[in-house]
Amino acid sequence: MILPSFEHFASLKVTVDDPLEVGVTQAGVRRVIPITGGEVVGNGWRGQVLSGGADYQLIVSPRMAELDARYVLETESGDRIYVVNRAIRVAEPEMTRKLMRGEPVDPDLIYFRCTPRFETESESFKWITESLFIGTGVRNPDSVELHFYRIS
Repeated sequence: MILPSFEHFASLKVTVDDPLEVGVTQAGVRRVIPITGGEVVGNGWRGQVLSGGADYQLIVSPRMAELDARYVLETESGDRIYVVNRAIRVAEPEMTRKLMRGEPVDPDLIYFRCTPRFETESESFKWITESLFIGTGVRNPDSVELHFYRIS
């Protein structure tokens, strides 16, 4: 059996606006975080995160949030990549409360892992639609840093 390895695909800094608080629903605390832009640096390519996306968050317990971010990347050559990035973020309840208030938290105290999926019509990036990826994340008060890795 061949064991998988991980190849770095891209690092993103996604800028975000203040959360839209939906409130306590039957599923948990619902929030929508508008995505306002950002930058992406890949292996041999660069681009930007386009504004207009959002991160749909569900705080399911005092320790855990389920995240569902959807946004578009645009490379310097004009290729567009639609991203659906699902994640979980787990931390002690006080750290979760700090994140929800927009306060900085030491990333080592947060478990933030994601599984991005991609769609594109770009021939040069078609291969990313045929691979699986995992990632790590760090939530800052006004941005999210992400690192995506292809599972070989």
